[in-house]
Amino acid sequence: MAEKDKRLTTGFGKPVDDDQNSATAGPKGPVLMQDVHLLEKLGHFDRERIPERVVHAKGAGAHGYFEVTADVTAYTKAVFLSEVGKKTEVFARFSTVGGEKGSADAERDPRGFALKFYTEEGNYDMTGNNTPVFFIRDPLKFADFIHTQKRNPKTNLKDPDMFWDFLSLTPESVHQVMVLFSDRGTPATYRNMNGYSSHTYVWSNASGEQFYVQYHFKTEQGIKNLTAAEADAYRFDVLDITKVWPHADYPPMTVGRLMLDRNPENYFAEVEQAAFNPSNFVPGIGPSNDKMLQGRLFSYHDTHLHRLGPNYHLLPINAPKNAPISSYQRDGTMRFDDNGGGGPNYWPNSQGGPGPDPSAADPGMPIAGVTGRTEYPHPNDDFVQPRALFRDAMTDEDRDHLISNIVGHLGNAQKRIKLRQCAVFYKVDPEYGTRVAEGVGVDVTEVEHLAAMSAEERAAATAAK
Repeated sequence: MAEKDKRLTTGFGKPVDDDQNSATAGPKGPVLMQDVHLLEKLGHFDRERIPERVVHAKGAGAHGYFEVTADVTAYTKAVFLSEVGKKTEVFARFSTVGGEKGSADAERDPRGFALKFYTEEGNYDMTGNNTPVFFIRDPLKFADFIHTQKRNPKTNLKDPDMFWDFLSLTPESVHQVMVLFSDRGTPATYRNMNGYSSHTYVWSNASGEQFYVQYHFKTEQGIKNLTAAEADAYRFDVLDITKVWPHADYPPMTVGRLMLDRNPENYFAEVEQAAFNPSNFVPGIGPSNDKMLQGRLFSYHDTHLHRLGPNYHLLPINAPKNAPISSYQRDGTMRFDDNGGGGPNYWPNSQGGPGPDPSAADPGMPIAGVTGRTEYPHPNDDFVQPRALFRDAMTDEDRDHLISNIVGHLGNAQKRIKLRQCAVFYKVDPEYGTRVAEGVGVDVTEVEHLAAMSAEERAAATAAK
């Protein structure tokens, strides 16, 4: 790769001079709208996710090929099956069926098994499961069945009443239910299960004869399932540490009381469509120069426009309840009110439309300095609060669990990454770094050596060779 090809660029090929610091008006900001790299980066990030599948939401894929090993020309004239030894490129997707994208890998659930054959006559797709049978035989029941496998529309919780109510009223499901609640309902891995078309298909040969077929793909790795106890043990914890305002320096002041006393009547309408936008202020409250906040002032509104549309602010859960909406914004998808009626859609106007109120202006903040990308000023050492947390706030049991959780996750990383991360832990506290290093099997002396380096030196010392 040529040196110029190693340069980071925008989506349009312009070299990026700094990808760590936003362009600001002076070292302390605020962030400038002319930072097109930031806007492009955030704008693309906001659009990286699309709505998940209704079923088969969580999955994994793999490329490969299909090779013919027997002469089947007596049954089919498909070209990709026309001769022994012929290979066809394939893409496979494995998935859980009823769970969402965030569902656990070891949930009791059928596993989807889908194949795409890239044949010279066009793509041929097959969708199936890891079980040869299914719960229902009529598609009119499918939406109802899937609803019972999802979440209760009132509580947004999985509901055993829904689940068993439907199945007990649909006795044709009993075969699949027995398979699901055996150990086959929790395959150990996608590699250790079979794949079935479930459905019957029709093959036809060159003479026009027809044959019913089903596809069974048998794993060469052997069937392996988890017991219920083993499946229940597939859990993970998430640890999130942020900096805080020390109460000794900034004593808390009681401002009010928050009470939550009513559950949503409909999860989708009230929870899924809720859009929280940090750029929504009222007079007397405005943004600081916090760089992360400045980015969010753009990004949240932008992602709501993408996910919910340009009129998301008119959805009942998002619309102001105690103040009128008086703007000149019109049209757009999902505009479901009177769209401003016959009033003007421009300002200034002499048609009696709403006008600005100067008294609503914020006082503003002074800014100074030269525009550019500068490091965020750190008045305190990055390790002070983590050190206090580890040494002072945590009990011996807390520290044991912390280290155990990290070891279990970090242990899967490359050695150079383990060393680098252990060095960071060592800078927080030598005991912390030492115990993690021992747990993941790296040299503590090397970790101590890396901890004495700057961040840039550690990165260089542990770079991929």
